[in-house]
Amino acid sequence: MAGFGAETRRYLKRLHKAGARVTDIIAEAAETATLAAVETATANTPPNGGAAIKGTNTRTGALAQSWATDSITQPMGLALSGGGTAVTMLRSNLQYASYVNDGHRVDKHFVPGLIINGGLLEMAVDGDDGGIMVGTKTTYVPGLYMKEKATGKYKTTVRYMLQDAVRRAMSE
Repeated sequence: MAGFGAETRRYLKRLHKAGARVTDIIAEAAETATLAAVETATANTPPNGGAAIKGTNTRTGALAQSWATDSITQPMGLALSGGGTAVTMLRSNLQYASYVNDGHRVDKHFVPGLIINGGLLEMAVDGDDGGIMVGTKTTYVPGLYMKEKATGKYKTTVRYMLQDAVRRAMSE
C-alpha cells in the first residue's frame, strides 16, 4: 500500500487531469478531515465514555475541550495553482496534554491538599487539609494516544474525500 503522501499526490494529479476545482476540493477535504480529527481526539480524551467525573476538584474536562478551541480547522496557506499546501492543525495548548497522550512516569512524592474521601481522590477546597503520597503503587501511567487516533481519522477522511472527488470528476 502506498504511503499517505504518495497516495494523496496521485489523487491530486488525477483531479488536475480531470479539470476539477482542485483548490476547493483540497480546502474542503482538509477542513472536514481536521474537524473529524478534533472530534476523534475529543472523544478519546478523558473524561470520556460517558463516565461520571468522580472526585471533587480533580477532573475538569479541560483537555478534551482544548482540542476544539486550540486546533486550526480552516486551511491556511492555500495557494495551489503552482503547487502549494493547505495547512490545518490539530493541537492542544495545555502543558500536560503530551503526558496524557504519551504516558508518563510517576515518582513517589507528597501532594498537599490531596485527600481520599470515601474511596474518591479529591482536592481539598482550602488546600490546607492533609495530603497524601502518590506514586507508591503506580510507577507508570500508560498513554491514551488520542493524537494518533485523531491523525488516523484525518488520513482516512482525506483518502475518502479525495477518492470521491476523483470519482465525481471522472464521471462528469
